[in-house]
Amino acid sequence: MHEILRHLPEGARVLDLGSRAGSFDASLYPVRAVRLDLEIPSRGARCDFVQADAASLPFPDATFDAVISNHSLEHFERLEMALQELGRVVRPSGSIFIAVPDASTFSDKLYRWLGRGGGHVNAFRSRTELIALVERHTGLHFAGGRLLISSLSILNHNNLAGRAPRKMLLLGGGREGLLGLWSLISRLSDRWLHMRLSLYGWALYFGTLDETLDTSTWSNVCVRCGSGASSAWLEQLGIVKRNRWMLRSYACPSCGAPNIFTRD
Repeated sequence: MHEILRHLPEGARVLDLGSRAGSFDASLYPVRAVRLDLEIPSRGARCDFVQADAASLPFPDATFDAVISNHSLEHFERLEMALQELGRVVRPSGSIFIAVPDASTFSDKLYRWLGRGGGHVNAFRSRTELIALVERHTGLHFAGGRLLISSLSILNHNNLAGRAPRKMLLLGGGREGLLGLWSLISRLSDRWLHMRLSLYGWALYFGTLDETLDTSTWSNVCVRCGSGASSAWLEQLGIVKRNRWMLRSYACPSCGAPNIFTRD
């Protein structure tokens, strides 16, 4: 989404859809972010928060320069109406960012098994069909995208607000060290055996982009906060080191959690 946000002019309006308290740090950009969700956030700032249904947005036409839908489309019961609303409230010269899980992947199936569905009412299995659906209902053309990789950070015991489900015991109790090991095994299995263990979903961009989109798949995704980064950028930062097991590792630039490093 940052490929869109960092090029917006000062005062640009951004709709952060299905985000509760927010899916990005608005203080990093000179924009006016409006967070919208059906549920009021239980914590964090509620400034510029609107409680509403995505299928019936309470905004005039062409209100926003950009719309961010970061892992929210899979939760919308009236998906096509919501997409039409996105197309209505975004400016014709604007942009839409969409990230969704691929329902055919191991990580999404695991999430739905743990959460008894996890609130996912839409199962996206075809990238091509999803792109066509968004284009048809929003009127914005597909500009590019990338595959998303999972670190299974949803299992991390540090991220759980309450008691962990009993099923978590079968998965090592969400310990970061085991999640890091899984990340390494799944990525190597994908690379050498052509499996899809580490895949999670897609990030898709529609409308106007002011920079060439990096469409490569980033294999380094934090086991705690879930933020991804290219291996070249992490090496450029100088934070990739050899650990005591002679594996390359890095501390996440966003949260500081230790992660095993793999080259994209």
